Amino acid sequence: MSLARVSEWRKLPLSLAELCIDTTLRCGQSFRWRKINDEWCCTLYGRLVSLKQDPTHLHYKVIWPKKPAYPLTPPVADGEVDGDDTEELLRHYLSLKLDLKSLYEQWSEADPNFRKRAPEFGGVRMLSQDAWEALICFICSSNNNISRISQMVHKLCTHYGPLIGHVEDEAFHDFPTPEALTGTSVEAHLRELGFGYRAKYIAQTASIVVNDRPKGWFESLTNPENPCYLKTPEGAELAQCTYKEAHEQLLQLSGVGPKVADCVCLMGLGWGEAVPVDTHVWQIAQRDYKFGKVKTKTFNKTMYDAVGDHFRGLWGKYAGWAHSVLFTADLKTFSERTVKKEEGEAVTVKKEVKVEEDAPLLGRKRKVVKTTVKVEVEETTEAAPLESSPKRRKTRSQTVKRTSRSA
Repeated sequence: MSLARVSEWRKLPLSLAELCIDTTLRCGQSFRWRKINDEWCCTLYGRLVSLKQDPTHLHYKVIWPKKPAYPLTPPVADGEVDGDDTEELLRHYLSLKLDLKSLYEQWSEADPNFRKRAPEFGGVRMLSQDAWEALICFICSSNNNISRISQMVHKLCTHYGPLIGHVEDEAFHDFPTPEALTGTSVEAHLRELGFGYRAKYIAQTASIVVNDRPKGWFESLTNPENPCYLKTPEGAELAQCTYKEAHEQLLQLSGVGPKVADCVCLMGLGWGEAVPVDTHVWQIAQRDYKFGKVKTKTFNKTMYDAVGDHFRGLWGKYAGWAHSVLFTADLKTFSERTVKKEEGEAVTVKKEVKVEEDAPLLGRKRKVVKTTVKVEVEETTEAAPLESSPKRRKTRSQTVKRTSRSA
């Protein structure tokens, strides 16, 4: 594809405490960013964006295709790179209007566990993504992990999205429109591509959005405090709704349960209080917040709502943001940040020693000794993003028992 415009590198003043792209773009929010050398690359609204970061600035450049796939807002005259809206787009996409450092301070003051975990995971910021993209991506997340979801989304864009440009030899396509996924052969083709049962959900949901929902339907579900980036389509029927109302409407779509609906609310519709809860998050609630008396991997809607309400009461208006920090801290992808603390950590382990005497009058004696040992915790699998996580194998022994018989 011939390229009409390529911008120079530009920069935004932004500290790592306010945004760390190496964490934010890998923690299971968006699945289309690819790292090539030291640049993170993705297509956004008809352009190819590259990002890199130093301790004080976020650097970006943009490649425009000859014929943009989307109308630009505001319009850009041909050849006028200096007049494009990419900075405005990035400020919206990266949710830069919020002071993340202050939010971390609030959450740390309210929650000792967050205060303990957060220092190694600063700059985890929620992305303000296109709601349609978030919907389809998180339908793909069902019983899946970040790597496989990314592969599926890449296939979806390659086969159904417009080609925008290349970085070195890698092609970048934009995310497909709902209309592109409504063909009669879409489901069968997606199954051939390895989408499994998700193929049916994607095709059916695309058909519902195109044929049974009014123009601007996603915009009508969006938090009015965090409006969509592009202008509302002409003739759209907009009626402000609440987070709960948006959540309920999403549940009517094929392949959308409470967790997927909350992911879309949080990452696509700007509802910061949405807390996606799955088995993995339920385990965090039990382990770190002593939530629930019975450990189980199955939970009903009442339990789902209770966990979300608990975190909303603890963290407030942006509970979903705080939840994402702790979810990220639990991913194996970032285990190197915490392993240093665990390596060499001294732990006191009780060793129960039973001593039996041969002489009948002496009976049995039992003594307990304390020994300081070094332990390691090994996590063998990466949890699926906001989806059921595989079992973990731990090498840590909580209680060591040794039985000996004296002569």
